[in-house]
Amino acid sequence: MFEVLLESLHQKVTLTPDQEELCKNFFKHKTLRKRQFLLQQDEQCHYLAFVESGVLRSYFSNEKGYEHILQFAFSGWWISDMNSLMTGQPSMLNIEALEDSELLLLTKDNYDQLLKEVPAMERYFRLLTLNAMIALQRRLIASMSQNAEEKYTNLLQTFPLIFQNVPQHMIASYLGITAETLSRIRKQIATRK
Repeated sequence: MFEVLLESLHQKVTLTPDQEELCKNFFKHKTLRKRQFLLQQDEQCHYLAFVESGVLRSYFSNEKGYEHILQFAFSGWWISDMNSLMTGQPSMLNIEALEDSELLLLTKDNYDQLLKEVPAMERYFRLLTLNAMIALQRRLIASMSQNAEEKYTNLLQTFPLIFQNVPQHMIASYLGITAETLSRIRKQIATRK
C-alpha cells in the first residue's frame, strides 16, 4: 500500500523519507468491492480518494434515470465530489467501484493539516488542480466542437486500454452518446481498417 501514491507524489514534488512517512499518516485505507459506492448522491462527501488499484466512476442521474458519467478514476488517479467536500453541501454525484479497488482516503481536515505540515504537498495539489482544470476545459471544448467519432477517437488515443476496464455503455455515457451510436462508430472504424 502507498506505492502508487508515492510514485504519483514523486512525479510532481520532492519529499524526504520522513515527509513520505508523515504523509502516510494522514490517509485511511479503504477497500471497495465491485459495484460498491464510496459516495451516493445527497450524502455529504467526506473524502478525497486516491486510487491505489482498481477503477471508479463518478456520475449523476437525471430525472429520467439516465446516467451521466463525469469521470473514470484508474490506479494513480484522484476522485471526489470537491464541491461537497469543500462546502459541506450534499453531493450531486455517486462514486462507484467498477471493479474491486483499493483506496487511500484523505479527509478535509487531514488535507488541510497535511498542507501545513508538508509544504511540498501544497505544490503537488496545486499541480493536480491545474491539470484537472486543463483536462476539464479540453473535455468541454471537445463536447461542444467534436462529433461522436472524433470524441471516441480522442478517448482511445488518451486511454487506449479503457475497454479492458469499462463497459461500453459507460464509455458511451462518458462521451455523451448512446451505446448504439458508440457500437456503430466502432463497427465503422473496424470496417475501414
